[in-house]
Amino acid sequence: MARPSFNLLMLLPPLLFAVFAGLAWFALTRENPDELPSALIGRPAPSLAATTALRDDPAPTDADLRAPGVKLVNFWASWCGPCRAEHPMLEELAAEGQTIVGVNYKDDPANARAFLAELGDPFAAIGADRSGRTGLDWGIYGVPETFVIAPDGTILLRHPGPLTRDIVERRLRPAIADAE
Repeated sequence: MARPSFNLLMLLPPLLFAVFAGLAWFALTRENPDELPSALIGRPAPSLAATTALRDDPAPTDADLRAPGVKLVNFWASWCGPCRAEHPMLEELAAEGQTIVGVNYKDDPANARAFLAELGDPFAAIGADRSGRTGLDWGIYGVPETFVIAPDGTILLRHPGPLTRDIVERRLRPAIADAE
């Protein structure tokens, strides 16, 4: 009686399916599949010296990043729809006493001031990055992006995209608590 021959090529389709299914599962279960890792985590925050004043008070300085307490640095623009969507979360955090430094990115100053007049101004300090140089130094690739900064000026967390209640509760608040 002849034994059926076993062909290794018969295993190839199910094996390829298993590999692709595993890759798809990994991609879909990541917290933020669009997030690129930041080389700045654990390093001193880049300078804010290139920003210019957007309000009557001075633009933020590097000293603002090393002031007591945990700070958030938020890059935003008036032309950015997701920035408008996240703005209530920034207002809520500021009302709770969280210090937020704003960097208005590649925006017309009049439009930025109108945006803040309409939606509120949650920023303890705010500067304008009209050329995008500061954004490049911070490694942003779009707005909004938010960074959690330790009292010594070290970057603890970077969140690309709009802040939602879920992101604030799962990512920002734990990072802030760990830094305090």
